[in-house]
Amino acid sequence: MSCGCKAAPGQGTGPGADGGAGLGADADDAGCSAGESFALQVLGDDMAPEFNAGEIIIIEPDGALRDGCFVLARQGDEWTFRQLLRHEDAWVLHALNPARTDLPDRPVPDLGAVHGVVIQKAVPGRRKLTKFYV
Repeated sequence: MSCGCKAAPGQGTGPGADGGAGLGADADDAGCSAGESFALQVLGDDMAPEFNAGEIIIIEPDGALRDGCFVLARQGDEWTFRQLLRHEDAWVLHALNPARTDLPDRPVPDLGAVHGVVIQKAVPGRRKLTKFYV
């Protein structure tokens, strides 16, 4: 994480366990400022083809939520990186990879579970492949 947090991507429990973004178990207590952007590394193929394993995503904790944006959310004890979609009167977290039929949309009863919006992705060593989501 770019903010000097104790937890490094992929350590502890968290989204890395289900192929999302790596986030250590101590992220809540890591000492980051609530409004400070931070980086995570994508693990697994849940969000392919838009986000591939090894890419770096930049999360803006105070980013504006809208239908179709990519978010970091916490549901129970699990962190996950998904697309936020509006289905009729409800919000859901959606994995992009069509090959992962084992990953159904997850309802989000409270948008307070969303802890940040992806504003950028980068491919290490490939600056021209940087993409912004703002």
